[in-house]
Amino acid sequence: MSIKRQKIIRLSLTYLVVMIMAVIIIYPILWVIGASMTPGTSLSSSSLIPKNPTWEHFKTIFNLEKSNYLIWYWNTLKISLITMVSSVIVISFTAYAFSRYQFIGRKHGLVTFLMLQMIPNFAALIAIFVLARAADLLDTHAGLILIYVGGAIPMNTWLMKGYLDSIPKELDESARMDGAGHMRIFIQIIMPLAKPIIAVVALFNFITPFTDFILAKVILRSPEKYTLAVGLYDLVSRQYGSEFTTFAAGSVLIAIPISILFLSFQKYFVTGLTAGGVKG
Repeated sequence: MSIKRQKIIRLSLTYLVVMIMAVIIIYPILWVIGASMTPGTSLSSSSLIPKNPTWEHFKTIFNLEKSNYLIWYWNTLKISLITMVSSVIVISFTAYAFSRYQFIGRKHGLVTFLMLQMIPNFAALIAIFVLARAADLLDTHAGLILIYVGGAIPMNTWLMKGYLDSIPKELDESARMDGAGHMRIFIQIIMPLAKPIIAVVALFNFITPFTDFILAKVILRSPEKYTLAVGLYDLVSRQYGSEFTTFAAGSVLIAIPISILFLSFQKYFVTGLTAGGVKG
């Protein structure tokens, strides 16, 4: 078989795999969008292109007399932004300390972080509930934010530390010779060079409150404090009984802020994610 023919076969297989993956990813998204504009309440008649598309479901979720969707959306957006900013600050300092300094317990701390990130959140639900109740943080957004930020530290610290390890330490030494202190080196030298991994950490932690259901369900009790995941579940299971098309309409709108943030950070995302895997 000629080299040219081998290249054609490889290229064809590559495009075939890409097309299959694209269909697997895009089809469910298009189906949910179609379901959100399908008349009625059942998903059985939903299709990619509804026969009689309607915006009625979107009107329902925006009607404050029928749904608290806008309140849930604001709650989730607020929690996501605070979680994102707080996580980036805490993780940046933690990862910088593990990357640049030698101190007692450093290796044990990294191993502990590695072990903690292997434990799923739902395995610690009882402990989280007891701690939240003891700290009087049940049914508060502050309690949920603390859980999200704390849970993000182990994995993201490893990720950011791997990236910071790839930044030459000679830059730190040169800055110290010029009289720069630790904080100045961190803020003015390291952080600007770490923009790709900061974007990755920010995106991961922004998405979490939008996609999490279990932790939010355990902590939040009042309907006016629900996040979108809990609120939409409550909308379907209790308030309307079987409004699955309304649920689809609410789900479609969740993608808007996540998509905007992803597109804003896209130029950093791949670089930061791959560079963060460097062995420290």
